[in-house]
Amino acid sequence: MTLKIVPNADLERDISIGAHAGLWTSLGDDPAFEIRFPPVRKRMIVIHLTAADEPIDPKFYVNRGYGFREKDTVTFSEGHRFIITADIGSAGSICALRADPATFPTRFQFDAVAFASAKSAEKYIAETLGADEKTRRVDLGKLPRHWMKLPRLRFGRRGASLTVQYADASYRLASELAAAPVSVTAGTWLSVVVPVYNAPPRYLDDLVKSFETQGEQGIELLLSDDGSTSPETRRWYESQQSKDNVRFVLNERNGGIAAATNAGLSHAKGQWIALLDHDDVIAPHAFKLIRHTLEQNPKANFLYTDELVVDDTLKPTGVMLKPAYDSVLLTGVNYINHFSVYRHDRLREIGYLRTGYDGSQDYDLLLRYLEGLPEDSILHLPYPAYWWRRNGKTYSRKFMDAATVNARKALTERFERQRQAIEVEGALTKTLHRIRFEPPREWPKISIVIPSKDNFDLISRILGDIFAKTDYPNFEVLVIDNGSTDPSVLELYDRYRQAEPRFSASIAPEAFNFSRSINRGLSTATGEHYLILNNDVEVMEPGWLKEMVSCLAYDRTGIVGAKLLFSNDKMQHAGVVIGFGGLAGHWYMNKPKEFGGPMNRLHVRNTMTCVTGAVMLISGDCLRKIGLFDEENFAVAYNDVDYCLRAYTAGFRIIWTPFACLYHHESLSRGSDKSGERKKRFEQEKQNLRRLHATQNFIDRSLNPAYSRDKSDPRIVIPTRLHIPSMT
Repeated sequence: MTLKIVPNADLERDISIGAHAGLWTSLGDDPAFEIRFPPVRKRMIVIHLTAADEPIDPKFYVNRGYGFREKDTVTFSEGHRFIITADIGSAGSICALRADPATFPTRFQFDAVAFASAKSAEKYIAETLGADEKTRRVDLGKLPRHWMKLPRLRFGRRGASLTVQYADASYRLASELAAAPVSVTAGTWLSVVVPVYNAPPRYLDDLVKSFETQGEQGIELLLSDDGSTSPETRRWYESQQSKDNVRFVLNERNGGIAAATNAGLSHAKGQWIALLDHDDVIAPHAFKLIRHTLEQNPKANFLYTDELVVDDTLKPTGVMLKPAYDSVLLTGVNYINHFSVYRHDRLREIGYLRTGYDGSQDYDLLLRYLEGLPEDSILHLPYPAYWWRRNGKTYSRKFMDAATVNARKALTERFERQRQAIEVEGALTKTLHRIRFEPPREWPKISIVIPSKDNFDLISRILGDIFAKTDYPNFEVLVIDNGSTDPSVLELYDRYRQAEPRFSASIAPEAFNFSRSINRGLSTATGEHYLILNNDVEVMEPGWLKEMVSCLAYDRTGIVGAKLLFSNDKMQHAGVVIGFGGLAGHWYMNKPKEFGGPMNRLHVRNTMTCVTGAVMLISGDCLRKIGLFDEENFAVAYNDVDYCLRAYTAGFRIIWTPFACLYHHESLSRGSDKSGERKKRFEQEKQNLRRLHATQNFIDRSLNPAYSRDKSDPRIVIPTRLHIPSMT
């Protein structure tokens, strides 16, 4: 039996002279091999994976009958050499395994071989691969052989994917939309500027056709050629007939993307500018929707849309569903990208694109353009207006290292203009960004408020973690105890009182009311900022509190939350989305701790509407304006949601950061709310949340409107109406 190894578009075989036959180059951040085998096969697979340069971080997807899902992954920490074995059985209806060798551009050797028995596989490893102590041996064990449920039989044409259904429904709704009366978009309102270099004629044909079928007046397309040397590209220009709204700017010299774009911009007549790549396509009715949105929002300064991801033949393969504008998220990843629509006069003011930012010139432009604009004038149109042809051949994928360096240069300069000294390093995805703010000369005092009662194991661990495992230099700890009687806990308090002047414990026997306990602590706290901390939390690394306090350097920040994991390393908290289940809920709960979410958002900082109160930092300004927690309506549940919504309404920013990561052994100290009086109270507090905040109708800006709000792992919902943004 021969295994079939199928690489995706992010992979390219290294065919240089002398290269090993199994040497590959990753061009992007999502390289993957599908290892396919027939229904009747040899039972053992041996995979040999070796880094050619820097360490790699492989991940394997095990098909459990539902395709390749994030929940069915096996992930590895970084290493240079791996030998992976898997027992696939001698027969079965599951016939594939997926291997992701790395999450960043790099080179590596990849081989996979099948054997009839475990003995022959081990002989091959010993004699041929010669594993040493530095080699990571991983056995995936017995993999599922058969579908967990029989696939439904389909007759005729195969059913369309959810992505295709979503796109088709969006385009149908757009076609039915009545065009807005023309007012602010009179005359030549939009110029689409495209830098071109050696583009295949079929790409240019696709682009021009998608432009001409828009059917809108007052638009123009400018193809700015960057000195193409391809005879095919040059002949294509010669074959085109002159048109008023499709013009060519033919530059004699190759000056790079920024220079070619600027040459096109200098000829643009539109009051708005859209920038495209030469291998991409404008979606049906895109300009109709964009124009409609601008007419509805005459004071808008910027607009961006969602994107449909297509392959080289324009077949849809995915969709990029973006959140509303988030300046914090933008400092970690350029999630805006295309379609971006700029006011032409502001582009002129900032000097168009800058050279020297190759691979990240659009990112640099965005950062400079959006700086200082009112956030409500930056609109997100949740419509797949742009078709991104993802073929692994764009500049930023082939030259990812240079693009990443240039992105970080642009970020550094952006903060320098705001008089904030920073450094930029890799985020949880190395090609994304983590801003490191310059530490203050003196860290502000933090009052850590911990509600607790009895349970020696929990309270002793968290106190030990704060005083011995946390590197923050300036804090006080206030334990607010509602009636401990355990002698070991009372003795623990006495020991800390004698040894630690920063510690206090206040005991007042009373019914458990989380909000009241928090308020007791906040009322006696002497810190500049305040950290609400559950007693069932466990510290994982020493810098967690410095990271949370550092996030207060972002403008308007009032609350900061952390990434929390269950004890099995699954995700417990990556932010709370308002409206889930008509109330509020954690998104992506129980995902693997490395899960990145849409556009790897969970690998960088995000602005959220809410974070959990298990680990919640509140700024002094926020507490003074918002006040204390609501003891009457939210004694136990949803008090954190209520507090965050009050802060959000008052204009404070709420940040979630993955760079402060802790374990949360959720509710171990308190038990369940699913029976008796606790259940009644829980149901009443749900009603209070709906009554006070109308969460059943709340549209959370952190979640794209196309996602469902019925469960933690949101799915795409086929739209029944268009969502046109409006300035608030």
